[in-house]
Amino acid sequence: MNVQRIFCIGKNYADHVAELAHLGHGADGDCVVFMKPASCIVPVGQPIRLPKNQGEVHQEAELVVRLGPNAQVTHLTLGLDLTLRELQTQLKNKGAPWELAKAFDHAAPLGDWHPYRGEDLQALEFSCHVNGQPRQHGHTRDMLYPVTRQIEILARSWRLGDGDVIYTGTPKGVGPLRAGDRVTLESAITGRWEWICE
Repeated sequence: MNVQRIFCIGKNYADHVAELAHLGHGADGDCVVFMKPASCIVPVGQPIRLPKNQGEVHQEAELVVRLGPNAQVTHLTLGLDLTLRELQTQLKNKGAPWELAKAFDHAAPLGDWHPYRGEDLQALEFSCHVNGQPRQHGHTRDMLYPVTRQIEILARSWRLGDGDVIYTGTPKGVGPLRAGDRVTLESAITGRWEWICE
């Protein structure tokens, strides 16, 4: 299914903001919006090629929504917002954009789409396992900015339409990935998806 633009929402779970506060990523009164090119997508079944010699790459498991022609949610899935954590911290401390840390090749593994059938978007649970070990467990009720609010924020600056995608933020439990790691995302609504890191 075609993806036009990838919008990402940062600082949307209080527990994740708290776990990165020691790196200078604390709460500052608003969510963060950034973008990734569609070329970052890694479909299910394809390997995730991790950047080399750029520091730790952290996984961030997220609910992902796809919008239709009228900026209405049409599909759901799970995805990973991969982050070069040390580089992100350096960029943030300099007041620089995050793209070098967030928009590199293979930075957006994405599960297969599940048609949206009116499920409560703020009542979804999801999990992330690395090598079979639990790493993240999230519930969308804990979002600081619900999905409808995220769409409103984005619509101030962009005419949202068919194929626009939103990575809606990550809960606590982010951590480093290494070559050979197996990453599994799962939700009762969207299904179970798996990638191998290289």
